[in-house]
Amino acid sequence: MLSRLAPLIIFLPLAGLLINLAFGRRLGERFTGVVASSAVGLAFVVSVLQFFVLRVEHEALQVPIADWISIGALDVSWTMRLDTLSVAMMMMVTGVSTLIHIYAIGYMHADVRFHEDEGRYTRFFVFFNLFVTAMMILVSADNMLMMFVGWEGVGLCSYLLIGFWYDFGEGGIANALAGKKAFIVNRIGDFGFLMAMFFTFWNFGSLQFDEIAAQLQSGSADTGVVAIIALFLLLGVTGKSAQIPLFVWLPDAMAGPTPVSALIHAATMVTAGVYMVTRNAAVFNLAPGSANVVAWVGAATALFAATIAVGQFDIKKVLAYSTISQLGFMVAAVGMGAYVAGMFHLITHAFFKALLFLSAGSVIQGIEHGHHHTAHGHDDHGFDPNDMRNMGGLRSRMPTTYKVYLIGALALAGLPPLAGFFSKDEILADASQVNFGVYLLLAIAAVFTAFYMGRQILMVFFGESRSDAAEHAPENPKVMTTPLVLLAAGAVLMGALNLPGVHSLTHWLEHTLGHLHVPEFNVTVALVSTVLALLAIALAWQLYGKKPMTKGQPDPLRKILGPVFAGMEHKWWVDELYQLLFVNTYNRLAAFLADNVDWRFWHDWFHDSVLVRSFKALTGFLAQGFDLRVIDAGFNSLAKSAAAAASGLRKLQTGYVRSYALSVFVGVILVLSYFLFA
Repeated sequence: MLSRLAPLIIFLPLAGLLINLAFGRRLGERFTGVVASSAVGLAFVVSVLQFFVLRVEHEALQVPIADWISIGALDVSWTMRLDTLSVAMMMMVTGVSTLIHIYAIGYMHADVRFHEDEGRYTRFFVFFNLFVTAMMILVSADNMLMMFVGWEGVGLCSYLLIGFWYDFGEGGIANALAGKKAFIVNRIGDFGFLMAMFFTFWNFGSLQFDEIAAQLQSGSADTGVVAIIALFLLLGVTGKSAQIPLFVWLPDAMAGPTPVSALIHAATMVTAGVYMVTRNAAVFNLAPGSANVVAWVGAATALFAATIAVGQFDIKKVLAYSTISQLGFMVAAVGMGAYVAGMFHLITHAFFKALLFLSAGSVIQGIEHGHHHTAHGHDDHGFDPNDMRNMGGLRSRMPTTYKVYLIGALALAGLPPLAGFFSKDEILADASQVNFGVYLLLAIAAVFTAFYMGRQILMVFFGESRSDAAEHAPENPKVMTTPLVLLAAGAVLMGALNLPGVHSLTHWLEHTLGHLHVPEFNVTVALVSTVLALLAIALAWQLYGKKPMTKGQPDPLRKILGPVFAGMEHKWWVDELYQLLFVNTYNRLAAFLADNVDWRFWHDWFHDSVLVRSFKALTGFLAQGFDLRVIDAGFNSLAKSAAAAASGLRKLQTGYVRSYALSVFVGVILVLSYFLFA
């Protein structure tokens, strides 16, 4: 059966990693890029084959790979789960990842030359393949513990890739700190996931998803404990999917190379929380209070992050806060029980947000090339190629990038007939029926989204060039622009996955999630959101297009909004608040303990304590008495006996045919004697 090929979805990216680790640096960039991209591309092919398997089978399939942990009641195997939910994620992740890998071949070629460190090229693709391997473990897991391994794996890769240029001057220190910030903040969310696992095993005696769901459906579960499990899972979501209050790491994650931002921090890893809630739908269905908290957290995050995006000037940070906001839409959807709408937006968002990040990377590289070819390119170290105030007029200089960027921006703004319109409006339609407060927050967030994307397009591509770098920015090679065109096609066409009246994705996911309520297409909601989006874009044109910004001109919104715009620009000072409440408090406590506690006294007391001395005596006895006299002596005796036996048997091997013939003859005589006289 084709399902037997499923483990290749994990092993192919792992093989690409190992091949590049062994030979990549020796055989060069082209070999490294082709191997890494091919490994992920083949994993996509295998994922598509699993799609066809489920088209026939429909029922979930379990593909065991290896036994893992069996301790008392805890019995966890390394088993892949193939159902309509996991296979949908597999195809999305590997498909988008393949395009981003191909794009990264060209992008990282230029990036490593800019940083003058050719050896990093192979390391980058090793980390990239490692990420896809971990993500495939996460989405294919048949139990919570296996999912947690993938969950931690993608977190590790995020840390490695955010701080990828950790040693590049002063900027390298900032990159390293950004990686550390992401790592620490995510540990808080991971604590929530761990606690959810502990409570799950304590209450259900299993970590396997089917067994948990069966006990929940039987009505024997303690609803109070289930609510606690759901809230701990929400804590995990706020970390990995960057929701309030743990969203602060994602904007800093833009320190990594742009392909990292596109793959990990827009399209795949950050959606793990949404997938995890959907996978544990049975838990949240039985804990409506906790699920309602999830919905409100998502809606509040969507609006809060959207307001911050309005005041940003870094092209990637606008998209970073946009990602946090769109993740809020997804989290709100699954919190309301609209699992199809959440997964639908997850898939469409992967295409148009990966497109926007990669297009932003194309813009940044174009600006960097233009900067290095100008007269002052090598002298102006303060120039920021990410700052939209240094751009402008790129529509004619980077036509392909402009066209695909415009498609991605309009899809994100939710304009028909692009994919974002269908998925976003399905969430709004669900919210309008289930929770009007959540709907109101999401609708306002959608208006902000249309405005800040209009602002970004106008600042980057329209008007006159506001720097010499923008004046001389070239278009990028086809190895980078071709994936952009394919992602743009996805941003246009992916809305067909769940068209009103057809609901293909809904029927597909019903095989895993059970019967799902699908609201009819709400014309009023769609019309209102579209009109508001168009008005927001018109407002952006009035401020940034009708009279484009010139070099050195302050943002028009600053004059209109005053301190409100300052709050947006400074991210409402959340980082400063966290620094004051948590980081500074921790540092002061550490300094107090360092200055006022005699650690040498406690160190000496501990080492001289009865407990430690007894432990040392016990380990000494085991080392000298048991290990040397029993273990070593016993095994040495066995070794000597084996050597003596081998030495004796070696004499039988004379090398003479006549000796062997004599042995055969004697053996025949003995056998015949046994049968004749026995």
